[in-house]
Amino acid sequence: MSVLRRAQTWEISESEDETDVDVARIQRKRQIPQATKPKRAGPSSVSPRPPNGSCTPSPATKRRTKDEVAADRHKARDRREAGQRQRAARAREKEARREAAENVKRLRPENCLKSLSVCVHPALLQRDGSDILLDTLTTCGWKFCIEDRQLPHSITWTRAIPQREDEKHSVEEDQVVVVLCPSIFMDLVISVKKVLDGEGEETEVGSSPLLECLNCNDKKIVTVLVTHFQLDNRTKACGVYFSEETLKSNMGMENLDIEEVLVYLQLYKNISVVFLRGWQDVTNHVCAVTRALAKRPFKLLTEQAELPFCVDGSWASGVRVEKNGSGLIQVWSKQIQQLNRVSPAVASCVTAAYPSPQLLLQAYQSLGSEEERKRLLANLLVKTGAKERRIGPETSARLYRCFTARNPELVLD
Repeated sequence: MSVLRRAQTWEISESEDETDVDVARIQRKRQIPQATKPKRAGPSSVSPRPPNGSCTPSPATKRRTKDEVAADRHKARDRREAGQRQRAARAREKEARREAAENVKRLRPENCLKSLSVCVHPALLQRDGSDILLDTLTTCGWKFCIEDRQLPHSITWTRAIPQREDEKHSVEEDQVVVVLCPSIFMDLVISVKKVLDGEGEETEVGSSPLLECLNCNDKKIVTVLVTHFQLDNRTKACGVYFSEETLKSNMGMENLDIEEVLVYLQLYKNISVVFLRGWQDVTNHVCAVTRALAKRPFKLLTEQAELPFCVDGSWASGVRVEKNGSGLIQVWSKQIQQLNRVSPAVASCVTAAYPSPQLLLQAYQSLGSEEERKRLLANLLVKTGAKERRIGPETSARLYRCFTARNPELVLD
């Protein structure tokens, strides 16, 4: 623009040659269009700078190779398989929880009674009064069957265990009840008494039909019910019912001899003998055993917990322990309260002084004598309302024996 202004303000003197004037005019015409004519934007024009001041152009998109495409497909397939495994694991966990819930439900006593079956030997039905047992089982709605077992005059139990949806497997319980009349039981007692007195051999006891069957399976828990049926001709007292003392006197034995035979059967043959009056007592005993067998699976399931005092939930006065450890001191307090005559106030006093069992054991180890260890907790103050008292040496010694004794059969009191 400075050149243009100078060109416009030139003055030509009269002394200059015309040639010079023409040259100056031509130059002025050339300079004006060059200075005023705008430039057209073309394909070769420079693009504006980016705001950050960088002049480096963006790189072009790189095309992936076959190996990279295959690697990406392999990663995607691994992710799909991992997702499928996770879904399968969650499904298996859900199925396991459902089966566990169904198992617990099936093991409840009211449901176990539906799977139990009482097996009665046909020989028992030939005796007067046996219809009381069958009528009672029918009234209670329990399953029963008449089967000829190896052990005569016996009552056994079987439990149906479902294996699949359409298959069931039955397991025989270990409880066996044998109902004997006095004459048969008298033969057994006489043979046992001869062996105990040295007049017979051990094989004579095994020759008894009852013991022959019992020796085949020593895992059975046998209970012999001696009922007061009518006496046969061997007793010379037909049509008479008698008491236990009369039964013993008719055997021609003293009470001490009978007790000796009963102890032998209990210790060496695992046989318990119960004397009953009639079939009503037999029926009551069978019903009691049936209910006990129905409750046993659920009790065994609840006793599997290693710490029965640490119950999950508050419904049984238990304490729930979270993952962060909260609740452990309450469990420690509950463990102390398992001892007799240890109140929650005493347990809270001990846990306040020693917040964990390890700290209490370390305190015991730091003391030199046994007497000091027993009296470690004796002077701790227990606050019950407005009153204060000491734990005392007796409770302190019991707690010491509880946490340091190595004899599992030690009596703490």
